[in-house]
Amino acid sequence: MGCFECCIKCLGGVPYASLVATILCFSGVALFCGCGHVALAGTVAILEQHFSTNTSDHALLSEVIQLMQYVIYGIASFFFLYGIILLAEGFYTTSAVKELHGEFKTTACGRCISGMFVFLTYVLGVAWLGVFGFSAVPVFMFYNIWSTCEVIKSPQTNGTAGVEQICVDVRQYGIIPWNAFPGRICGSALENICNTNEFYMSYHLFIVACAGAGATVIALLIYMMATTYNYAVLKFKSREDCCTKF
Repeated sequence: MGCFECCIKCLGGVPYASLVATILCFSGVALFCGCGHVALAGTVAILEQHFSTNTSDHALLSEVIQLMQYVIYGIASFFFLYGIILLAEGFYTTSAVKELHGEFKTTACGRCISGMFVFLTYVLGVAWLGVFGFSAVPVFMFYNIWSTCEVIKSPQTNGTAGVEQICVDVRQYGIIPWNAFPGRICGSALENICNTNEFYMSYHLFIVACAGAGATVIALLIYMMATTYNYAVLKFKSREDCCTKF
């Protein structure tokens, strides 16, 4: 067997669905964790400088954001290991393993581990649907602020007395208490906030983080199909010594 035939044989045993899901999962988690971490820090800076000058008013929010940043570290580490494990599980249930290491038969322990991966992947998929929905909340909030600034900059309102009556009150989102001062920013002061680097970066980073969460959901859906198919093959066709390339 030549080198070319050997390469084709090895490529035929690659679990491409698991490989694509792993790449998509790593990319999505990296975008969500990296951009989300920086965007949260920028949000705190915006609140402290413009919407809540009293530290005690947003002390709880600062603690929650700091806790979320630590959770992000844990999420990144967990999914890095979990993605590698699922990719390895995909490789070791392909016919390439059978051809390289000889005949084998599945055991009850192996089927149990495969079933555990199916259950855990489904649970993580449902959990990440919630994370994806939660990550859209700051995008919605920043979009409302940005759209209000665009109204202020529009020729119909720019330079008129009505500009100072266009306001944004972040207290209505529940992230700071109603007694926070000033809590509401209007007119040209709001336009200045939208022109800051913190606002621009945080807004776009939250969008990227939301997209990363969506990519992770898609990756977990692919993992669900791959692990379910692998488990079904191991469960119902083990007597026929069948393997999967999914």
